[in-house]
Amino acid sequence: MRILLTGGAGFIGSRVAEWLLEAGEIVTIIDSMDNFYDTTIKLDRLQKLSRFPGFRFLQYDIRDIRPEQPELNGDYDAIIHLAGKAGVRQSIKESLTYEEVNIGGTMRMLEYAVYHKIPQFVFASSSSVYGINPSIPWKEDSQPMPVSPYASSKLAAEAMGYTYSHLYPLRFMSLRFFSVYGEGQRPDLAIHKFTEAIEKGDPVVLYGDGDTTRDYTHVDDIASGIIRALHYDKTSFEIFNLGNHQAIALSELVVKLENIIGKKAIIQRQERHPADVPHTYASIDKAVDVLGYVPSLSLEDGLTQFYHWYLQEHMHQSAVTMA
Repeated sequence: MRILLTGGAGFIGSRVAEWLLEAGEIVTIIDSMDNFYDTTIKLDRLQKLSRFPGFRFLQYDIRDIRPEQPELNGDYDAIIHLAGKAGVRQSIKESLTYEEVNIGGTMRMLEYAVYHKIPQFVFASSSSVYGINPSIPWKEDSQPMPVSPYASSKLAAEAMGYTYSHLYPLRFMSLRFFSVYGEGQRPDLAIHKFTEAIEKGDPVVLYGDGDTTRDYTHVDDIASGIIRALHYDKTSFEIFNLGNHQAIALSELVVKLENIIGKKAIIQRQERHPADVPHTYASIDKAVDVLGYVPSLSLEDGLTQFYHWYLQEHMHQSAVTMA
């Protein structure tokens, strides 16, 4: 397959690209190299992908994509659209930018797909669209109650995908990710931040009393779900939860990390942020039944793998600094 992958220099995108390229697929990555976090991390991911003969990288902001751009070459079998502005709290500060990137950018990619008659469009949505819905575990037909501009932008992009799948011969697959973690995780996300803080003896900041729960899902399971959705060929529009179906309280997560790292955390509590939802918990029955999606890694094993990766990365960075 010839695949156009947006956001391919990111945490999830680079893992998906690696799996596809290892399988012999041809993957063109579009990424703006946004400086939301250290771009050297993204450059390192791209460098590792460059060993594959089917790899190509183009630096583009999805807001600037035009269907007729010859350098993009519209001869693709599918689009995997993972690019977007991330971060619930940051979206309150930059709500217009989130609208431009997550909604407007997705529309640009949909227009590109229609213009070039690309039949398959896989979209990275988010569990945040469910917001404050108390009826957990959430099913795909649960009422969305988004409480952040980020969540609302993802829900709006899903609606636009439905519209395009209705108007054109385009299959739109919306995948709602639940708290993705794993080796290579962004440094601003909870498990990475908590691990670093405990390892260094810095405070672990918990918002509220630690009773909020999250359904943490390993990046390999997310990548598997994305690739399974890539090959789905039945209906023209579907929504799937990609989670682990195992919710855990933040306080319990910290205890698990303490046990793995072998150090006690210094807890610092702050007031809960209004954009943070109290719980996330995925019903994955639909993804299991339709896509054959089955999470393969327990949270304990995933956290252990992550910690070993963190130590290796830290030693590598120390060696580079000393050199």
